[in-house]
Amino acid sequence: MAKRPPRDKAALAAEAWRLFFDFFLLTRPERDCALQDLELTPNDARALGMLDPVHGRTMRSIAEAWGCDASNATCMVDRLEQRGLAERRTAPDDRRVKMVVLTPEGIRTRTALIEAIYKPPPALVELPRASLEALRDAAARLSKQPLPPATPERPRRARPPRRPFTG
Repeated sequence: MAKRPPRDKAALAAEAWRLFFDFFLLTRPERDCALQDLELTPNDARALGMLDPVHGRTMRSIAEAWGCDASNATCMVDRLEQRGLAERRTAPDDRRVKMVVLTPEGIRTRTALIEAIYKPPPALVELPRASLEALRDAAARLSKQPLPPATPERPRRARPPRRPFTG
């Protein structure tokens, strides 16, 4: 018996989201291998994606972007610093403030990470061209959507601007 299509748009969206999310989870081992090859944790990867070698970020801005305590952000930055991937520098306009920036090794590692995690899973590559174009176009529209307004029940958390994982 064929599966009956959802009756309303919200149900269709829920079904599509479940399928996308399941696929993302199913392909996690491939991303985990990329992290393991580079000796990175998921948090290391997240930090590498938001840092750059020129425009540093304060520990406060990192913690706010991640929605975590400053001590958690400090631990993550400490890990990157111990590996030589990031360093703390004094802010040019206020020497009391420390900026976190990528080192040359951090840039090389981030570049390798981006190449690895943006490599599409084989199951995706095997889809027909028309399906890939439809997925690409839908994803492009989704990435341009504004954030929903904050409500008392669901306050808006700070997040970095939308951009590819290139820092």
